[in-house]
Amino acid sequence: MLLRTILATTTTVTALLVPATAAQASPHRFAPTTSAITTAARTAASEATVARANPVIVVGGLIGVSIAYEPIAARLRADGFRVSFFPLPGLGFDDIRESARAFATYVDQVRAATGAAKVDIVTHSEGGLVSRWYVKFLGGANVIDHYISLGSPQQGTYAANILKFIGLGSCAGIIACQQMSIGSDFLAALNGGEDTPGPARWTTVRTWQDELVWPIANASLGEGATNVLIQAWCPLRVVGHLGLVLDGTAYSVVRQTLADAPIRPNCFAI
Repeated sequence: MLLRTILATTTTVTALLVPATAAQASPHRFAPTTSAITTAARTAASEATVARANPVIVVGGLIGVSIAYEPIAARLRADGFRVSFFPLPGLGFDDIRESARAFATYVDQVRAATGAAKVDIVTHSEGGLVSRWYVKFLGGANVIDHYISLGSPQQGTYAANILKFIGLGSCAGIIACQQMSIGSDFLAALNGGEDTPGPARWTTVRTWQDELVWPIANASLGEGATNVLIQAWCPLRVVGHLGLVLDGTAYSVVRQTLADAPIRPNCFAI
């Protein structure tokens, strides 16, 4: 009799406790976890940020045809950015100041088409000089939000000077080459005064293996800019001049800059 009473009591207690336990457990089993909610919130915030992001203009360099810049444009599109490409007029052989005027017109067209007040620019080689001239002298200071240059000879390059030395005259008559020669009047004007005017975030990326910008320190800007040497972060990374628009580590800097994130290059990015 006592045993039956104990068993009955145990069964009753179990029946009362199981539903309560299940009710307590069900939110954890079927409702989103705190981690999932946080992840979802971050994803939504990221998507909202991209939706509000400025259009991105990729600015090519000397002889920079669009197919050469499709890899970096594709990366940007995959990250949700609206991307367009500006090839330098005359393949970049012409006066950089004239190319900057054409770029100013193109920026206005992009803003009109997208309704954006500002744009971000990712520039390569000579394109960085064209864009800087626009910012500094053609009213672009309040239009450009993020300026990123990849291997741009901001202070000129001895590669251009050598063309004179080996008997090709004044850069074989190529005006842009003359302007990119160290000590040119064009560079004196561009680099006179402040390197980084306006409220834009200025970032330069350079590499030890650049075949066309010598010395490589000339691919950096002065006060107000974040100057990133890839090998300072990733000593074993080999990246050439054109490689800057193909390399995953270089792109990680681009992406972080556009996201207003701290710069920490990803040395293992493909």
